[in-house]
Amino acid sequence: MNHIKETYSGKKVLITGHTGFKGSWLSMWLTKLGAEVIGISESVPTNPSNFIASNVASMVQDYRVDIMDLNSVSSIIIKHNPDFIFHLAAQALVYPAYKNPVETLTVNAIGTANILEAIRLLDKPIIAIMITSDKAYDNVEWVWGYRESDLLGGSDPYSASKGMAELAIKTYVNSYFTNPENGVRIGITRAGNVIGGGDWAKNRIVPDCMEAWSNNKVVDIRRPDATRPWQHVLEPLSGYLSLGSELYNSPINHGQAYNFGPPANQNYPVRDLIDEMSSSWKNVRWNDTSNDLSHLHEAGLLKLNCDKALFDLEWLPTMEFEETVKMTVDWYKAYYEGEKEAMWEFSSRQIDEFTRLAESKRRSWATY
Repeated sequence: MNHIKETYSGKKVLITGHTGFKGSWLSMWLTKLGAEVIGISESVPTNPSNFIASNVASMVQDYRVDIMDLNSVSSIIIKHNPDFIFHLAAQALVYPAYKNPVETLTVNAIGTANILEAIRLLDKPIIAIMITSDKAYDNVEWVWGYRESDLLGGSDPYSASKGMAELAIKTYVNSYFTNPENGVRIGITRAGNVIGGGDWAKNRIVPDCMEAWSNNKVVDIRRPDATRPWQHVLEPLSGYLSLGSELYNSPINHGQAYNFGPPANQNYPVRDLIDEMSSSWKNVRWNDTSNDLSHLHEAGLLKLNCDKALFDLEWLPTMEFEETVKMTVDWYKAYYEGEKEAMWEFSSRQIDEFTRLAESKRRSWATY
């Protein structure tokens, strides 16, 4: 595995969903690696947002285009002729999917197909990393971590939309991108529950807590005993970048899916996450609303098996649970306590801190 800077420095990288939580952090990281970043997003999904707070627009070529507009997306891709595409644009939340199932299914499945079609029309070698979700699995809430070969689907609209996206990817890989030696190379990623600074999406545990506590309010917690594979946003991004680097140097993993999540012993219930956040934040108050029968279904248990990423990519997570939570809370504290105008510098330092920690642990993507 090459150091990711060797792979991405001087390359053109197009990111869909660059204004979102993951996309904005990926844009910053790739900029620091020396890449030329082009971003496609319909809008900035929240206000405030990491995209605005860290002034990501100043680092990228910023396009406001809906991924459902195939002609516009294809024109931008053809114009810039990128070396890499990271497809993150999506309707990314479970609760809104219940309210707008058709929109969610369309954006996540047909939107993904549009990116693949634009790549087909480009008709040149390119590396494309297609980001779906751990929610793509047909989660029966067993105690084992899901493997990449396990059944996809899910019983709610969001999970179904991600399963549909995976079917679209498989179709294009098997029908059009069959010669990775000289053509398109595709990688598929499924990550666990991501936390970190700069996320203000509604109905997500960390943003809900940070916003409420910063205003000295009480936050309602729907499922305090639900267990999730918590990880900092930089963890799966290191996996995406590792997979892109591996595909750039070899076609052997073309068309393969990879899980990127924490080790099994870092799957914690929501109440433990809140307790850990409270060690770095004052005036923590919350209500257990799990008995509210109006709540829509949410999985109580979800775990990922990441052995394949370790075997094929030499990828391992870097931070412990406590480090993950502290880095997350530190970002929000800096924002709410007066560093709003300097969050790019703060975010950049966190990327550097994460990289140094990974290097000290001999993570393959961080070492030469």
